[in-house]
Amino acid sequence: MRILTTIHAMRLACKQARRAAGEDSTLALIPTMGAVHKGHLSLVDAGRKECDVVAASIFVNPLQFGPTEDFACYPRSFDDDCRQLAKAGVDLLFAPEAQEMYPAGATTFVEVAGLSERLDGASRPGHFRGVATVVNKLFNIIAPDVAYFGQKDAAQVAVLRTMVRDLDLPVRIIVGPTVREPDGLALSSRNRYLSPDQRIQALALSRALHVVEELVDRGERSSVVLRAAAAEVLNHVPGLRPDYIEIVSSDTLEPVVSVASGALIALAAWAGETRLIDNFRVDPASHD
Repeated sequence: MRILTTIHAMRLACKQARRAAGEDSTLALIPTMGAVHKGHLSLVDAGRKECDVVAASIFVNPLQFGPTEDFACYPRSFDDDCRQLAKAGVDLLFAPEAQEMYPAGATTFVEVAGLSERLDGASRPGHFRGVATVVNKLFNIIAPDVAYFGQKDAAQVAVLRTMVRDLDLPVRIIVGPTVREPDGLALSSRNRYLSPDQRIQALALSRALHVVEELVDRGERSSVVLRAAAAEVLNHVPGLRPDYIEIVSSDTLEPVVSVASGALIALAAWAGETRLIDNFRVDPASHD
């Protein structure tokens, strides 16, 4: 695995890798902020199976952190991340410093209006502007044919799909399933922050989703009923502070009154000082 730290070097390496792989070769991109876990590696595996060249990025993006958020202490484990990504089959790793991505005087941002103020965007103003800006830059630098993201970040996926559509970017976005611990906790880099007690609290998110999914399987379609069922679980866990419980369209992130035509059930909650998210999609075809 080659590690590139400048935009110029990464662009050149991607072009060279494509030429070496053949005229019709395809390139996959797995963007990360490091603290690599099995969820990231599952996306690398998907890219490896579908594309000829696999690129990944490690960049803790300051634009997507608010002034009171955890940018300074966000988990960083670069050497271990590199070992895992290389073993998984990544060919090229882009690992720039912040000043490489955002040189002094940079004043241009990408914002997906409307979507960026929903779900996590409502709780974290400016977050999705930072996400859209950095991912757009990565797409321009690396020029992937396919980019892979996890279902756990469903709101982010909705924002990025809209950005790709509106800006006519030649990138296909693939969403991999949420990878979980055996007890149901969705894998997240921020899980490293959790104390043993907080980790137990955090299990309420997947437990609430399981309760909602069982209700849907039994025929319940009302968003009011399903939301109340999730709230009943989250609100009875001492120390856990729910942020939102929303039932929305997967595409627009707008609330829906019924899940009959499909929906995204999305949760966020605080365990101590750690904010965690989880969700699942209701597919009408599988619940009729």
